[in-house]
Amino acid sequence: MAKTWYPVIDYSACIECGTCVAKCPHGVYDTTKAPSPVVTSPDECVDHCHGCGNRCPVGAITYVGDDTGWTPPNGTQEAEEPCCSCGCGVTTEKKVLVEYLYLDLHTCERCIGTDGVLDEVMMTLTPALKLAGFEVEYNKIEMKTAELAVKHRFLSSPTIRVNREDICGSVKENSCGCCSEISGSDVDCRVFEYNGETYEVPPKEMLAEAILTSVFGQNGSGCSCGGYEFPENLKAFFEGKKSKSGCSCGGSCC
Repeated sequence: MAKTWYPVIDYSACIECGTCVAKCPHGVYDTTKAPSPVVTSPDECVDHCHGCGNRCPVGAITYVGDDTGWTPPNGTQEAEEPCCSCGCGVTTEKKVLVEYLYLDLHTCERCIGTDGVLDEVMMTLTPALKLAGFEVEYNKIEMKTAELAVKHRFLSSPTIRVNREDICGSVKENSCGCCSEISGSDVDCRVFEYNGETYEVPPKEMLAEAILTSVFGQNGSGCSCGGYEFPENLKAFFEGKKSKSGCSCGGSCC
């Protein structure tokens, strides 16, 4: 199937500043041709990502397949709009955004336990981070519906992200009796590996180290927006939960 979304450069307007090439986290442009913007990997572009177009100072970028009504803003929206749905491309200098994404805080012992540990860690780290000049934001987001889970590119419960990046490099899971009971189907939830041990509720030391490493360590682009597929495990949870509740909403409320 042909790629239906990618940037197109108006070379008559382009001033070859190199901003689009430098700011794209998806590898759409050929960096060896910089500052000239040459699109060599259109398949890597993320649908409805306007990141490079928002940053172009002369409005020289449009997109194949764009029916969103977006128009080139001549670089005025860099600080207002992330490049795509995962938030990559947002300037996060001196800001720490910690997000806790979970399925249930009423029944699931794993989600409840991790929530409590993370609260303790954030109470300890937040004053220190603020003293270091960081703005700290801590949000909790319940994945109430399959649609919300897809919107947040949710992979496993519970998930902790720092500046939009999962603190765990990979997803490890085992059977979760609580979420299986909630949904009436076999559901796996996340486990955390630390110092050679596996935990269903992560220790405080692990979370503190992971958060500080995310803030001060060397990270990649942090973008997880390419190639996302809604996990079958989560589909089973939401479908089972809906079926067990007897709701006919089609998944919009449960």
